[in-house]
Amino acid sequence: MERSQRVAKPVSNTSAGGAAPGSVKPAPWWLRTSPHFDRVAPSFDSLNVGRLVLPAPGTALDNEPITIQPHTRCPLRQVACLLIAGLAFVACRPTEPELSPVETTAPAEAEVVPYTYPPAPATPSGPVDPGVAAALTKLVDGLTDNVIDLVALDRVVTSKDARHSWLLADLLRFFQESDDERSLVLAVARLGAVDFAPDPAFAKSPWLSITNHLIAWDLPAAPGYRELKGRLFQQIEPRWKPFFADANADIDWRILSWGGVLIDDRPLGTTAACARSCIPALDDPVLTNASGGAWYPDSALVFGVVESGQAVAFPKNIMEVHEMVNITIGGRRFAIPYCTLCGSAQAYYTDSVQGATSPLVLRTSGLLSRSNKVMYDLGTQSVFDTFTGRAVSGPLRQSGVALTETTVVTSTWGEWKQAHADTRIVASDGGIGRAYKPDPLRGRDDKGPIFPIGPHDSRLPVQEKVLGVVLPGAKPVAFSVTQAKAAVAAGRVVKAGNVELVASGGGLRAQLADATEVASHEAFWFAWSQFHPDTILWTPLN
Repeated sequence: MERSQRVAKPVSNTSAGGAAPGSVKPAPWWLRTSPHFDRVAPSFDSLNVGRLVLPAPGTALDNEPITIQPHTRCPLRQVACLLIAGLAFVACRPTEPELSPVETTAPAEAEVVPYTYPPAPATPSGPVDPGVAAALTKLVDGLTDNVIDLVALDRVVTSKDARHSWLLADLLRFFQESDDERSLVLAVARLGAVDFAPDPAFAKSPWLSITNHLIAWDLPAAPGYRELKGRLFQQIEPRWKPFFADANADIDWRILSWGGVLIDDRPLGTTAACARSCIPALDDPVLTNASGGAWYPDSALVFGVVESGQAVAFPKNIMEVHEMVNITIGGRRFAIPYCTLCGSAQAYYTDSVQGATSPLVLRTSGLLSRSNKVMYDLGTQSVFDTFTGRAVSGPLRQSGVALTETTVVTSTWGEWKQAHADTRIVASDGGIGRAYKPDPLRGRDDKGPIFPIGPHDSRLPVQEKVLGVVLPGAKPVAFSVTQAKAAVAAGRVVKAGNVELVASGGGLRAQLADATEVASHEAFWFAWSQFHPDTILWTPLN
């Protein structure tokens, strides 16, 4: 069915929207009179992008085709219509279902321009009106039919309850570049009496702009929000059900968003390609010695880990594709997540974890939290805060699990192998017979975050690389990598609080005054500062 036919959907009786039987449902008054009306894409038919048409409830989704309007078809749960940051990057690759978004999406244009958020709208407290609750449920269930019910949307808008902006923004994530996008944008604008158009990000992605506003305002969500959001997201990925089912989870559901891929729930050791458009973890990859790593350019980046004298280098291009490695180094079991959006590779010990009878197997969920990947344990279905290593849902949260971290050094391959002559490196095919592009992301994150992060700490540019350290009982510490490297090379002492940086294998390590090493890793400044807002930032004397 063409999109224009879906928009002009006749209503069957006047109670549904005040129109005569068989007539075309008119737009609500608030949509027709909004100052945003002409600022959002006026017609889906004029845009050269696709739309997902989901099958009916109860269908065997894994085998059901979807329609990509207007011209393309591909299997629903075999990749591919990735909605990245509200930008119209839609790719259908049915012949390569295992490809992750780093190989199917074009570079984003998401520069960060200074902007001051307007005051937050007032919000009520208390329960949601039953009629509004029913309308919200109808809107959520409309994702299955790929259509927004304007009557239900009008009922939400007339409630004047800005708390519902969160759910409308969630819906907007799945209805971008369409007439329904326009309706949702205008509804949020009307709910909060806010003009989003002055935000430079609005012209590129209304969803990105609106969600950033909501995060900046820290608006409360309405009662029942978690349940409705779970109902919405599970239409995309039913396997997320255990996450949303935990009513006691320490998850801020408001800032949880879809990363454009589905869950990786393959058993440990699976080498077969992802058949469901997940980002596939690499388990126990084949390692070679340094000479066997001649395939990797000396100038290319690696993430280095050393345990009990054994050094391993993980090539950045391989990590960009898998984003998670489960591996044994020096007799210890590790999970090494790499959040490409945060520029952060970390290494967590996953053996001897309280509440777990065997080493954890960490996987990528396909969800994001303020542009940080959300990982989970395959065995217990417990969700982790990837940046802090803390379990935030499931049995491991109940056990109070917080994973212990070790240092990851970001360096060039040439410098790393010079400092660690006995190092090993992941084989060129990962041990799974796969070919990896030299630069899978193609500079995707060079111009700023492409997913919502809200306001950022202005002490450094958002994408500035920092080396961060968290000490028990002390404030987190961050160092600008560029400035710290220059200072160390000049023979200066680089120290903040009790933490001092030293050169190591072409990168940096952190230590205490007695030379005891402390865990550290690099990340983009926006990511480090939003997860550690009270961080101390080292400033060079000159």
